[in-house]
Amino acid sequence: MSFSPDIVERLARARADLRMGVPIVMTGDGTALLVLAVETLTPARLADTRELGGTPALVITSRRAETLKARAYDGDIARIHLPHDADIHWLNSVANPDDDMRAPMKGPLASQRDGRADLHRTAVRLVKSARILPSALTLPLENAASFALEHGLTVLPADLAEPHLSSTSPLHPVVHARLPMSLAEAGRLHILRPEDGAEEHYAIEVGRPARDKPVLTRLHSACFTGDVLGSLKCDCGPQLHAALAQMGTEGHGILLYLNQEGRGIGLANKMRAYSLQDQGFDTVEANHRLGFEDDERDFRIGANILKEMGFSQVRLMTNNPRKISMMESTGLTVTERVPLRVGESAHNRAYLATKAAKSGHLL
Repeated sequence: MSFSPDIVERLARARADLRMGVPIVMTGDGTALLVLAVETLTPARLADTRELGGTPALVITSRRAETLKARAYDGDIARIHLPHDADIHWLNSVANPDDDMRAPMKGPLASQRDGRADLHRTAVRLVKSARILPSALTLPLENAASFALEHGLTVLPADLAEPHLSSTSPLHPVVHARLPMSLAEAGRLHILRPEDGAEEHYAIEVGRPARDKPVLTRLHSACFTGDVLGSLKCDCGPQLHAALAQMGTEGHGILLYLNQEGRGIGLANKMRAYSLQDQGFDTVEANHRLGFEDDERDFRIGANILKEMGFSQVRLMTNNPRKISMMESTGLTVTERVPLRVGESAHNRAYLATKAAKSGHLL
């Protein structure tokens, strides 16, 4: 019988649980943790967690720890001791940088340095992959299986989950249909769905590009603010339209529209980053203060779509060398980099300068 969810399906369930504020149980190597996402944690569940006894820890990324001047003894994460009087507001203030300027001193924060941190590391990676603030409240559990059964919680074996958190989920075509566009009348929209329950991705095929020749290609990350609202804070909307216009003019091309909003941190966190930028931080500094890396996107998704569609060579429309290297690392050949320099304005000039200086964009 195959009714029980496999590890990929359990991962999708765990992400959904954490986004709703429901705890999960993570197991591995004879130990187990109760894991709760700080962003969706309620005072009632915090109180219930404390009633279980034990030693809870607040797990944050090393990027967030650096902002808070906390020791990241575990390398990429820090396990923060929970003060006995820590309430939901304290937890939120450590996880969320909204009030860092108003109240910069959160501590002193004491970091754990003893014991293994493997489960804690996987826990914060899972929370990050759910597109919420990368911070988790954890508590060691005894009799984890019976506890999870009693409370109806998702159990996630870390050793099985970890490879899927590091890899790109396989994509499967769902449907495609003709889509005439103002910039490219000979359009066709392909919908592709990942196995892990994450967002679908789209391929806009202009004309009928030959599969045995380099195809003009644009990897475009979703930008609701720029693509839909016409935001002047970035150059995404102008890049999208310029790429489609060039494909329309040449009569062929592939535009991959990848649902990786805000460099892969999600729209809500992107708006948090914008709020930090209003306080004077640049786009990279804002991501770090939130606990994220400069760029959390996975361009292997685009490479997999291209290979699924039968392409092996591309003329890549990009200013980002990282896209080229990631394409080539998957076996695709980038025969040409096609610059895409549009959309600069007084509102985004500093943002573009930061992308050039700190992210290596060729602007």
